[in-house]
Amino acid sequence: MPLNKEIKKVLVIGSGPIVIGQAVEFDYAGTQACRALKEEGLEVVLVNSNPATIMTDAAMADEIYIEPLTLDTVKRIIEKEKPDSLLSTLGGQTGLTLSMQLAKEGFLESHNVRLLGANPETIDKAEDRLIFKETMQQIGEPVIPSVIANDVDTAIDFANRVGYPVIVRPAFTLGGSGGGIAADEAQLHEIASAGLRLSPITQVLVERCIAGWKEIEFEVMRDSVGNVITVCSMENFDPVGVHTGDSIVIAPAVTLADKEYQMLRSAALNIITAMGVEGGCNCQFALNPDTFEYAVIEVNPRVSRSSALASKATGYPIAKVASKIAVGFTLDEIENAVTGKTCACFEPTLDYVVVKVPKWPFDKFVYAKRTLGTQMKATGEVMSIGQSFEEAIMKAVRGAELSLDTLNLPKLFELSDDEVDTKLYNCDDERLFVVYEALKRGISCEHIHEITKIDLWFLYKLQNLVCLQKRLETEPLTKELYRAAKKYGFLDSSIQKLSGQALPMRMKAAYKMVDTCGAEFDAQTPYFYGTFDEEDEAGEFIRAKHSDRKTVIVFGSGPIRIGQGIEFDYASVHCVWALKKAGFDVVIINNNPETVSTDFNTADRLYFEPLTPEDVMHVIEVEKPYGAVVAFGGQTAIKLTKHLEKEGVHIIGTSGDAIDLAEDRERFDALLERLGIKRPQGHSVMTTEEALRAADSLGYPVLMRPSYVLGGQNMIIAFSDDDIREYMKIILSHDIENPVLIDKYLMGTELEVDAICDGKDVLIPGVMEHIERAGVHSGDSIAVYPAWNLTAAQKNRLLEYTKQLALALDTKGLVNIQYVMHEGEIYVIEVNPRSSRTIPYISKVTGVPMVDLAVRAMLGEKLETMGYGTGLYPVPPYICVKVPVFSFEKLTDVDVQLGPEMKSTGEVLGIGRTLDEAIYKGLVAAGYRMQVEGGVLITVRDSDKAEIAGIARRYDELGFTLYATEGTAAVLREAGLYVNAVKKIHESSENTKTLLESGRISYIISTSAKGRLPARDSVKLRRRAVELGVPCLTSLDTARALADSLKSKFTENNTELVDINHMHTRRAASSHAVRTIPFTKMQGCGNDYIYINCMDEEVENPEELTVKLADRHFGIGGDGVILICHSDVAAAKMRIFNLDGSEGKMCGNGIRCVGKYLYDNHIVNSERISVETLSGIKDLTLNILDGKVYSVRVDMGKAELVPDKIPVLLPGKSVVNHPVKIGGKQQYITCVSMGNPHCVVFCDDVDSLDLEALGRPFEMNTLFPQRVNTEFVRIIDRQTLQMRVWERGSGETLACGTGACASAVAAVLNGYCEKNSDITVKLAGGELIIRYTDEAVYMTGEAKTVFTGEVEVTL
Repeated sequence: MPLNKEIKKVLVIGSGPIVIGQAVEFDYAGTQACRALKEEGLEVVLVNSNPATIMTDAAMADEIYIEPLTLDTVKRIIEKEKPDSLLSTLGGQTGLTLSMQLAKEGFLESHNVRLLGANPETIDKAEDRLIFKETMQQIGEPVIPSVIANDVDTAIDFANRVGYPVIVRPAFTLGGSGGGIAADEAQLHEIASAGLRLSPITQVLVERCIAGWKEIEFEVMRDSVGNVITVCSMENFDPVGVHTGDSIVIAPAVTLADKEYQMLRSAALNIITAMGVEGGCNCQFALNPDTFEYAVIEVNPRVSRSSALASKATGYPIAKVASKIAVGFTLDEIENAVTGKTCACFEPTLDYVVVKVPKWPFDKFVYAKRTLGTQMKATGEVMSIGQSFEEAIMKAVRGAELSLDTLNLPKLFELSDDEVDTKLYNCDDERLFVVYEALKRGISCEHIHEITKIDLWFLYKLQNLVCLQKRLETEPLTKELYRAAKKYGFLDSSIQKLSGQALPMRMKAAYKMVDTCGAEFDAQTPYFYGTFDEEDEAGEFIRAKHSDRKTVIVFGSGPIRIGQGIEFDYASVHCVWALKKAGFDVVIINNNPETVSTDFNTADRLYFEPLTPEDVMHVIEVEKPYGAVVAFGGQTAIKLTKHLEKEGVHIIGTSGDAIDLAEDRERFDALLERLGIKRPQGHSVMTTEEALRAADSLGYPVLMRPSYVLGGQNMIIAFSDDDIREYMKIILSHDIENPVLIDKYLMGTELEVDAICDGKDVLIPGVMEHIERAGVHSGDSIAVYPAWNLTAAQKNRLLEYTKQLALALDTKGLVNIQYVMHEGEIYVIEVNPRSSRTIPYISKVTGVPMVDLAVRAMLGEKLETMGYGTGLYPVPPYICVKVPVFSFEKLTDVDVQLGPEMKSTGEVLGIGRTLDEAIYKGLVAAGYRMQVEGGVLITVRDSDKAEIAGIARRYDELGFTLYATEGTAAVLREAGLYVNAVKKIHESSENTKTLLESGRISYIISTSAKGRLPARDSVKLRRRAVELGVPCLTSLDTARALADSLKSKFTENNTELVDINHMHTRRAASSHAVRTIPFTKMQGCGNDYIYINCMDEEVENPEELTVKLADRHFGIGGDGVILICHSDVAAAKMRIFNLDGSEGKMCGNGIRCVGKYLYDNHIVNSERISVETLSGIKDLTLNILDGKVYSVRVDMGKAELVPDKIPVLLPGKSVVNHPVKIGGKQQYITCVSMGNPHCVVFCDDVDSLDLEALGRPFEMNTLFPQRVNTEFVRIIDRQTLQMRVWERGSGETLACGTGACASAVAAVLNGYCEKNSDITVKLAGGELIIRYTDEAVYMTGEAKTVFTGEVEVTL
């Protein structure tokens, strides 16, 4: 059917920050989806917290919110934007889980939003392990014997029945988070506990382990009328037991007999049909290699990691087609964009072999446990295409940037045959190379298969490579042997190295086109892979095109890894777009299947090839480009510069010599001396002895790093000779060619500048300041734009230094400079004349298209003509905070302490009008739970003890219980703080680790002079925190920022929702405009609110406005703000906003004042009126004296006592005098809803209560999903109560009308007062009369005007 005409406006939920298990593939999928929806003329609203993506670019959606991906935030965006549809299947597990929660709560239905792509029933069938199992059984698809467990005991009972090992798979998690293979009860207890904690529905599947079976995947599509196709089959090199994200994957499946293939294909189509998926679906199977027995492992009813691989492997745009299906199209109505002739119902055909090899972060985490299992550890992947498995695996390995050009791993050469045989039992990231080494040693394929269960087909293929390598090493290098080696994917340089002989000839690469249909139809969008035969389809295509435009080649950034992430793909894509706009034919070379840069329609031509000098030169020979761009592909592209210049390739932009000048210590020092710019003292060394001498001359601590690195790889702060020796031992094992740099470590404020230079002028879009002091890698720091601590003189000096350095390096394009401010002086840390990790973030928040301008500068255009000026770009009226995100839970034994080596996998952005607001949003988006109860465990190194007391005091003032190790505790006590001392792990059986495991700790502040080694107490403690999900703060600056954010009044309900597409235009138009708002201050029983008449004009962002106006020191002062709005069903509508900006449903004292306002201001003239509230329409009786209202009787409606409707998470038909533990004490509570939730506690004495300490634990307790108002009540007699109240979002107030009603109801339910009688409730601000009847609760009280006025508000 054609496009569903009822769909006009679609909300797309992105996947958030890059983490292991949910990475760049969702930027690619989301970008394709947004484009597909906009093609159909739909309005697209996007929410995603990740600023580094193409998906969050202005052109991708009509409204873009870089906001926290939390339930409350998405609800607010839906209420603001009012979409009619929600696309749930393009945002990975994050988007799917949020969509499910919104649907199951009934929120989508109540807001008339339809769920596209997959309905809740479909999602449950795939994601809920019990329903999944039942669904498979209903349709006759076999599943592995398993049990659904909601607690650890159930898991252990099942394992005892079926035997160990067992596999644990948590429900609704990504990348196998919390899962694993348990070999015994102790491991199962640990893995199941973690899985239950990470699962949003506290559920795990525990299944019999079938490790050793083949793992096969099918990517399938289905539309609304039931058309189904197979897009691609894929096969894991590793058997079941290794997460597919960590396995080498081959497409199409190559080891299956036809019967096996058809059996699994039919099963996949059967599953997608039974589940009712509309769009893409990934089905994973386990296949017994010895029989035709199979089982369904899992089904993903959404676009997944495998979808991206299948898309790139086949050329079939899965995300685009899935999006079209979601809005009503059928497969036969959707055009195949690659051929332009066929439709999307044609199944792709492959006449080549695709191999995916994961990229792991173990080069950065040398002490991490490298074992692979069901929990994913890879940060990225590369894909290669060849005409045989042998060719494809060789291309993949050299493209994975492992410093390997063949399958020979040098560290294995020294092992004995027995040691190699033993290593075959280790399932880790090096297994492929161990297998290859074993084959070289003559160990049989059959023996290797017996140990590893890797299919013999793969082993025989690797044996072919071994045999050819041996021929190269032992035989004369004939033309025939050379051709055979090239067919198997060997580089010329590898052939020469292995043979020790000159090449007898040189073969040119031939490029084949990926066309989705086995060459049955011509492709319109050229997408090539290289091989070695006679027919070169790329050359033919170029000649047939007859283009008169010059060609430019852009080099991508290769696999995603820590330090070189999605930001560089963003820059590469923008570079391609800018060059196309400038009139060039643009070619991109990259080998990452997850990215937008390798989408079939990004560049004019795409070459899916390894980014090695030899591979790219083959492309250059065919393309004969005008020039090449290396500045946007990170260190991967930069490393090609010298070779390209040597081969005579024109480098567009900054020259290779300028890049070398910035990296070469001696040359750069000479440049700085000439310019008069300071840098930390330092030396270049090549040996351990030189390093020790340098450190001695500089004095500890020193910063150590290799030259020519990205992401602070192998960078440390050394505090002693032992640190130097340990570091140099590791670094020298890599056969370094360039020196190690040793600098004096300066602890100061780190500043970062991104600039664009045209050779004459410099444009600086922004200066960033890091929250954490220098010593924490910039990628791991919380970065604030604009910098907020610089004096005008310091800022001018920074700008002057930036201009001097950019011009001295003869920069054409982008330059990133990092400075440290130490004791009032500015020092240069490093200069990178290329794109940096902060480019997407700064481009979006400033509105300056940095890559586009940089490309124009590289092509010779001058900044003064581009329309953005020169010098420092004007600062926008928002503060923007980048917060790093880590994936520590996936990497066993990695120390989480931050330092100069980058550890984060992704980032989020918080945008606010103040620093507090922006930091709050950034921390929430990064996953901080922002708890304000529990304990804080503090253990810091000696050098941090001078500062720790001030930080600990912040947490103490927030109400946290302080715990500390002995040395830290002594410092805190000396500062006058009460603290509980705790033993270190090695000191006692009751220690910091057992305290953590007790559940009493909400945050840990942990710093240590020594780190890294897994055996150290400090590392064990931090690792345990990760395993238990307790936030671990390893920088005092981060701990201080978190405490300040917790103290601020911001919540997810009162921050401004910023649409970045209109942020700059709206602000530019208003130019910090000031609006004058009339208001009336009114009170009922001392419950004072600021009342604003919104009958004719709405107030923008009332949540944030409330926080400002209600502040009693810096605003008007009040318990909140009440808006009096137009209503179609009553005299007016009342909207109430609490002191913290959160919106309440009802306020008894407030509604009386609304009645008075309406009558006294002649908006109504009746003594009986109705007012609309979020808890329904309320009837008011106005008591008039001298033409003015003096008191009001309100029909508050029926008291709600059912726990689910209050809501309170307790069993039964009502909650009356129910015992619970809150704040560590036994409390007896009665719960009532009077339009908002109330918890009533009866006390003998309310005057002496410390409500500040008592109230917040009640408000934030998990029993109350919407938080709660708490009333503490003393019974005076059967007609009189005394009450104090803690209101959610406001704290203690002088009165609460709904609270007085709830207290009276509770008093009746507990037998203290009579029903149908007037009950006087005495509050700090006055008295209210409450009557509780079967029909309703009635409240009578005064309403008074305090004063009127006008307030100026900055827009």
